[in-house]
Amino acid sequence: MKNYDVIVVGAGIVGLAHAYTAALRGLKVLVIERDAACIGASIRNFGFVTVTGQRAGDHHRRAMRSRDIWASIAPQAGIEVVHRGLWLTARRPAAHAVLEAFMQTDMAQGCELLAPDEAKTQHPALLTDGLQSVLYSPHELRVESRSAIPRLAAWLREHKGVDFRYGEAVVEIDAPRVRTTGGHYHGERVAVCTNAAPGDLFAPVWSQHNVRQCQLQMLRVKPQAGFQLQGSVMGDLSLVRYEGYSALPSAAALRAQLEREESASLAHGIHLIAVQSADGSLVVGDSHHYGASVEPFASGQVDELILRHLREALDLREATVTERWVGTYPSSSEVPCIVHAPQDAVRAVTVTSGSGASTALGLAEEVFAAW
Repeated sequence: MKNYDVIVVGAGIVGLAHAYTAALRGLKVLVIERDAACIGASIRNFGFVTVTGQRAGDHHRRAMRSRDIWASIAPQAGIEVVHRGLWLTARRPAAHAVLEAFMQTDMAQGCELLAPDEAKTQHPALLTDGLQSVLYSPHELRVESRSAIPRLAAWLREHKGVDFRYGEAVVEIDAPRVRTTGGHYHGERVAVCTNAAPGDLFAPVWSQHNVRQCQLQMLRVKPQAGFQLQGSVMGDLSLVRYEGYSALPSAAALRAQLEREESASLAHGIHLIAVQSADGSLVVGDSHHYGASVEPFASGQVDELILRHLREALDLREATVTERWVGTYPSSSEVPCIVHAPQDAVRAVTVTSGSGASTALGLAEEVFAAW
């Protein structure tokens, strides 16, 4: 039996973040993944490392740190940073008021609140007629999740000496012993970084924090030739979704207005995010539906609502849907992440805010610093 300093359970972004952090510390690492490849939430998202709008305090700081680590890792691992920055359009005066309040916070450092004509000059793809203002943040970056996650794993294997075992489910942890459907392993420490679903390892812990599964719908859209985004794009609905904005007192008036004018979108948890891939296509979403389990079926009504918000935000002459999919991730309204220590040598870690790509690398540093 081969001995490891750290065994990581789960090869999604939270697991890879812990494997990377452990390897940087000179530790011998094994990653165990129950599927034949990473096929879950980590590849079904925007690849959008979101900083601006994250919950104030530790979570925002975590996102800033994760962004810096992504920027360092990407060129080493051959991961393309497709674009940088965020453009958040405010159509309603109440949305502009939220952005004005946000600009008075410490989290707005480096951001600009632009008049619509200024934003149009810098980002011609935006539809700025009728807008009140546009928030520009330079902090964000975007990678293509479907290729970035396997490339990150391959780089960890080839350049950091991390071992991987795919197609093995962990059935028992009694550190330092870990038993899987494929064998037994020895790890001085074990980091469990799974999807925190009912029936998974440490399910009672997730239940204590009211963790539910969240299903989201996303689309890939082909725009007209030559269409180019200067960064990721969001809109008014994002201001009542992301806690860095929604926790501001001025957000209450915006929410009340949106409940009158966009009740269907709010009922489906929709807010617009649009990003661009290297091939020119747009990844667009998303929606949020919650439960102990979520159905794997996409709604045409939800797709149409998302596409309407897309057409209202961007100067699109063509918007052909080429792909649709659903994703799931663990969600808790109580905490943005959970770190549980059932034993001295075991940590169970999950991100419960839909921000794994944005915060996992920073969170992993915190876990090992305190372990």
